[in-house]
Amino acid sequence: MTADAPLLSGPPTDALIVGAGPAGLALAAELSARGLSVRVTDPAPHAPFPATYGAWHDDLPGWAQDCAAHTWADVRVHTGPQPTPLLRPYTLLDNAGLRAALLGRAGPGLTLTAARVDGAVRMDGATRSGNGWTVQGTQDGQPARWEARVVIDASGHRPALLRQPDRHPDGAALQTAYGIVATFDRPPSAPGAAVWMDYRTPHGDPPADRRGGATFLYAMHLGGDRYFVEETSLIARPAPTRQDLEARLHARMRAQGTPPREILSDEWVSFPMNTAPPAPDGVLAFGAAAGLVHPISGFQVSGALRDAPAVADAIAGALRDGRDPAQAGWDALWPPERRAARAVHLLGVQALLNLPPRALPAFFAAFFALPPARWHAFLDPRTPPGPLARTMLRLFAHAPAHVRLPLARAALRHAGTSLHALNAAARP
Repeated sequence: MTADAPLLSGPPTDALIVGAGPAGLALAAELSARGLSVRVTDPAPHAPFPATYGAWHDDLPGWAQDCAAHTWADVRVHTGPQPTPLLRPYTLLDNAGLRAALLGRAGPGLTLTAARVDGAVRMDGATRSGNGWTVQGTQDGQPARWEARVVIDASGHRPALLRQPDRHPDGAALQTAYGIVATFDRPPSAPGAAVWMDYRTPHGDPPADRRGGATFLYAMHLGGDRYFVEETSLIARPAPTRQDLEARLHARMRAQGTPPREILSDEWVSFPMNTAPPAPDGVLAFGAAAGLVHPISGFQVSGALRDAPAVADAIAGALRDGRDPAQAGWDALWPPERRAARAVHLLGVQALLNLPPRALPAFFAAFFALPPARWHAFLDPRTPPGPLARTMLRLFAHAPAHVRLPLARAALRHAGTSLHALNAAARP
């Protein structure tokens, strides 16, 4: 250590996790519950989770289902004049309750540290069996460092430690959304319901050159005269800006005669949908940093909550047995079948990007006309590649002609992945 190196900021730990969002705390809690000492670093580790997190109720672990702020049995999509009922309960998570539940699941060895991390290196003489990392950052405005046997980056889609400029070789395809919680004199969406997707355009179709093309309304009745309404671009490259989506949301509300009476809060989200799994390089990625955002729905939190126990088991076992804990965690998170399924999902991303904006409602009309078990499985990140590919083929066969042609073009542009998907579809 050089003379001007920062002093060790606290005792060494078994694991250091960067990021105190739902994914980071989920893995931290599971590791801590297995008797490991865990430090979580974040600039604001005690702050409330800022985003709105929705999930299919049956996708959540049982303990997380108890963290519901609202659960709707009436869930619908609008791809035409009449709604399509989805008949699958949908949950809005209570962020404070979720955070408290995650901390409650942890053992005594969890430490939350207000700090910003900017680098991690193996300690002198360390091997790949988890003998030690030094993590650098700042704490209280001063240089700081910590030591840990394994380092996990769960800091979101702009990871603090993973330096991979080619994570989106064709450019990031983003989901962007602007939403508000507000009171309304007239209901802006179906009372008592969650509207997962409404592609109707009472405010008129966007100009052909408008950034991002078609958008839809995502809405939830929160009780009484309170609603959450959000204008969403599912996936686009380039994506609509915050200003564009805010304008479109208010244009939609005015056109349907439901302007908000009082805006209580607003939110803006923007994240990539086509991030490939990062290669294991010593630092384990988890959550959005690991490319775990679902490429079709944009969901990530419910998947992280389900993945955390198996990843924690793998890390704890590797540390106990003298194996590389990061590699063990990566193997648990990304077995070959899941990597193959991710490639099929990313082919779906290319198909959606290839669709003209006016074809998106027809695409999703065909998607939700599939047997429920098929579209449920397609939106599940754990579904094997074979069933995913067979669902894609069935969707292609039942889609209208103006949807099939751009889908075929996307498949031809990515012929290698398409052939793998066809091979997967042919297997039992």
